[in-house]
Amino acid sequence: MAQFVNPLLLVSALLCVGHSFAATSSSVSQNLPDPTKPPASILNPAGIGEQESGPVLQSILLSANRKIAIIDGQAIKLNGKFGDQTLIKMTESEVVLRRGKQLQTLSLHPDLRKKPSLESTKLK
Repeated sequence: MAQFVNPLLLVSALLCVGHSFAATSSSVSQNLPDPTKPPASILNPAGIGEQESGPVLQSILLSANRKIAIIDGQAIKLNGKFGDQTLIKMTESEVVLRRGKQLQTLSLHPDLRKKPSLESTKLK
């Protein structure tokens, strides 16, 4: 014999689940920095308040014909100059600048750290 679900109970359950998901996803997204946000030097040209130290990697554009990094609002091609530094390497998430023998790595997500997955730790 078929059983019917009370429509009011079903709607209430769906609303609770939807609300829980929305609250969880918004709290997770609040912990991530916005990679499209301009550097503090552009937002606060007078230098009032906090300033980020060093250059900030904002975007990376990679294709067969183009390799460009946006650093502090400037578009820099691979092997191009950023001040007195040369852009020598690009990946999907990082670039490497060289000044003489000194290397500086800039990351799109400097606050994120990779953690091993549970599966990779079980393999060891």
